[in-house]
Amino acid sequence: MRVRTTAFITILVAALATTAGTAAASTAGEYVALGDSAAAGPLILPPDLSSPGCLRSLTNYPHVAAKQLGVPLKDVTCSGATTADMYAPQSTETGAVPPQLDTLNASTKTVTLTIGGNDVGLVGAATSCINLLPGINPDCVDRYTAGGHDQLAEKIAAFEPTWGALLDAIHAHAPNAAVFVAGYGTYLPHNGCWPVAPLTPRDANYIQGSVDKTNAALARQVAAHNARYVDVRTASIGHDVCKLPGVKWFESVIPTSVAAPLHPNANGMRHIGALVAGAING
Repeated sequence: MRVRTTAFITILVAALATTAGTAAASTAGEYVALGDSAAAGPLILPPDLSSPGCLRSLTNYPHVAAKQLGVPLKDVTCSGATTADMYAPQSTETGAVPPQLDTLNASTKTVTLTIGGNDVGLVGAATSCINLLPGINPDCVDRYTAGGHDQLAEKIAAFEPTWGALLDAIHAHAPNAAVFVAGYGTYLPHNGCWPVAPLTPRDANYIQGSVDKTNAALARQVAAHNARYVDVRTASIGHDVCKLPGVKWFESVIPTSVAAPLHPNANGMRHIGALVAGAING
């Protein structure tokens, strides 16, 4: 998902980079990670300073999975990425980065992908629904569903074929690779937890429901395009932004650990990485 990079670049550049242990090559072959900030792990230490504008962590779920699998990793996930950035250079605040699909080739054996949250506007919708005065300010769900049209649901439905086309493009670029698509998580429990997550109960249910619709669309396209779906949503139930540090996998508007708001934290990345590694091994 999309994050604003201006406030984060200074923190990342100032942080000391830890050299990532190079995973030993195995018969599983090369692993390439594609995706947006839900995969990149903005602000989670240590940062990958090889591409600081992408706000990519060296302990995001691709790195966790690669370490568990014992395979070499090429991680080109990038915060703010949309599906268009798979095919064309992505602009970041430290310069453009190449199209993510360019990393794939016939030697690629495993591909993971998390993408689409920015395309359908999930984070933007969540932040627009922040309500510090519930009962005085109206619920944003009424705005998003005015006239009997659910704006986010319609965006997701219109965008769904684009995921399928991207999966076909991945197979074309990496014909020998197994492709795994990790969905988005359970960020909010039923009715939310205002003020920890400052959304009204109706708005919290609408936002998480839209995330669930995104996951369902992703899963359908994965099944139809010779890939495998990793269900982060179900695994993360009980680990939403409302839970205590050490339990939650995702941060709320005001993070309690070093991670971007409304994104996975280091704990979440460890667990998501284990899910992905398990799916690849399975």
